[in-house]
Amino acid sequence: MNYDFSEKEFTLFVDINEKMAGLAANGQLDRKDPAHNKENIKQALKQLAQTPYLKLGLQPVDGYQGQLSWMGAAETLAAVSPSAYLAVEASTRLFGRAVNEWGDSNQKSKWLTPLLEGNLIGALAISEETLNIENDPLTAQGERQGESVAINGAKQYVINAPIADWIAVAGTCDDAYALFLIEKEASGLTVEPAMETLGYDGTPISGIRLEDCRIPNEQVIFPPADIDMAEAIRMWENQILLGAGLGLSKAAYETARDHAKSHRSGGKPIIAYQEVGFKLADMLTLFQTSQLLAYRTAWTAETSPKEAGELLLCAKVFCAESAEQVCSEALKILGGNGYITGNSVERAYRCAKYVQIAGTSTEIGRVKIGDAALGYRN
Repeated sequence: MNYDFSEKEFTLFVDINEKMAGLAANGQLDRKDPAHNKENIKQALKQLAQTPYLKLGLQPVDGYQGQLSWMGAAETLAAVSPSAYLAVEASTRLFGRAVNEWGDSNQKSKWLTPLLEGNLIGALAISEETLNIENDPLTAQGERQGESVAINGAKQYVINAPIADWIAVAGTCDDAYALFLIEKEASGLTVEPAMETLGYDGTPISGIRLEDCRIPNEQVIFPPADIDMAEAIRMWENQILLGAGLGLSKAAYETARDHAKSHRSGGKPIIAYQEVGFKLADMLTLFQTSQLLAYRTAWTAETSPKEAGELLLCAKVFCAESAEQVCSEALKILGGNGYITGNSVERAYRCAKYVQIAGTSTEIGRVKIGDAALGYRN
């Protein structure tokens, strides 16, 4: 197992950091700002399209290691702007990956090409009543009517729904899994107002409703019959959330470390106090262990995909819970400065809880890990 990054990959990480830091100045990418959220994400996509970032893990890129390169780049982006990261990933490695994996050549040309050029914002709607899809079936349904399909159903917690150009809705049609690709202006589609969320302020999330929403047959994607579409999408979500957790830990740890070096109390930098050093040591240990698990998961997904399932769940549980702990300790080190809205640690702390409950929640993840350990899952 080789998790080393090449000079070319490190150069990409630096490039992403520099490109996004300008956009993220003054926290503009991470504000609740409905009037500008779409334009902010479009600018982020345009900047990232100038690098290989949007293609990593979807298409081969010379000199890069697919999922592993993406994980390192994802950590960088998520540390600079958690909101931009989540919106970009929902568009690229949920909507875009579904088209890339299961779409035909015409569908890829229509949706994937502009998406990878930074000219399209996508969303993928899978959750219905709750974030949990493990125990509930997909009820959104399409019915063929000649050259079109009529779709009925509702979805909740759809990342990018208020700003997306196209929404891929997961459901069933002809007794099989299907993805319905729906343009934002389609008749019968209602996008609800963005939700007021605890974190990820700059990422619009809302519900959608479909009432006899008609689309042409060519806007329906049927995954292969041997693919569990819901499980595959949940796996992609978990991979995205791994990157989110790493980025939050990185931002919180580095901010706390720098603060401890520069902030003085009792006539000396607070890093001189042993208890602060212990906190930083614990934070760094959790962060670096999270990195190793996440990188190993990405490497395994690239080299031995069939072996990646339980490892991904282990990494998701550890990274998600470590992120909250690292952010909490960072907040303590910053003291009153950390409690003031608008700083990177406060923002990361509010975002960290979402990483635990989204995708496969840490509670359900533990159940599945336990089942696998006991041999109950193949």
